[in-house]
Order: sequence, then C-alpha cells, then structure tokens
Amino acid sequence: MMNTPELVAALARELNSRGLMMAAAESCTGGLIAGACTDLSGSSDWFERGFVTYSNAAKTELLGVPADLIHQHGAVSEPVARAMATGAIAHAPVQLAVAVTGVAGPTGGSAEKPVGTVWFGWATPAGSFTEHQRFDGDRAAVRAATVRHALAGLLQRLP
Repeated sequence: MMNTPELVAALARELNSRGLMMAAAESCTGGLIAGACTDLSGSSDWFERGFVTYSNAAKTELLGVPADLIHQHGAVSEPVARAMATGAIAHAPVQLAVAVTGVAGPTGGSAEKPVGTVWFGWATPAGSFTEHQRFDGDRAAVRAATVRHALAGLLQRLP
C-alpha cells in the first residue's frame, strides 16, 4: 500500500480530474484524515470539510446519525459507519465521503470489539459501502493505518 502522502496525492489527482469534492467524518482518527488531506497544497480544490465526531452526541448532532442506531449497535459498528458516511454527504456540498469509527486503544476494547477494530464507511454516487478491519499496534499505529485504509478505500471507490 502507498504511504499516506502518496495516497493523498493520488486521491487529489483523481478527484481534480473528475471535478469532485470529498468530506471526512472521523471518530477514532480525530481529524487525522482531514489533516492528511489538507497537508497537500491546493487541497481546497477537492477537500471540502471534515467532521470530527468523537462523541456519540456529535455523531447525532453533526451527521444526523440516529441516537437509537448508536444505542442499538454501538458507535463502533457497520450501521454507524454507514450512517456517518451518508450523513457527511447530506451535511456538506460533496459527492464523496469517508467515515471511520473504531477502538484505537490502548483502552476501550472489549472481547467483541478489541483494540484495533475499525469500521469504515464510504458514500459515493454509486451508493454506500462499509468494511471492517482490525489493525495491530499502539494507538498511533492503529490511527495511521486507519487513515491509510480510509483514503485507499475512497480511491478504489471513485466513480
């Protein structure tokens, strides 16, 4: 897999060539996806905004994720990742969004959702997609792997 700056550069080229804009809805990465995107000069041509929705209330207030959905499935779940991605599309003038929600550690894990568990959501004109990954390493490693996977996943799903 490409490193993060290479992924961002590739994503920028592809979004620019298609005239598309993206947004990021982040929980466990706390804005690292938006930060990686905006590290590239000229990113305002294709990166519109980031939502850092670390708390459950923020997911509901900023992205419209139903509180009942979070209560029923937990914040780190497929339905919440999907709702975060589609909520970002609904709350920003963009065609594409990526969402991440997970357990970066070292605390917060459980038998069902161990540290390193991350759910991804991507919303595109072709629909919404989700995926689950489990990353090894410390908090920084889990978050860095999450950023890379989120960007690579969006790049793969471009219309």
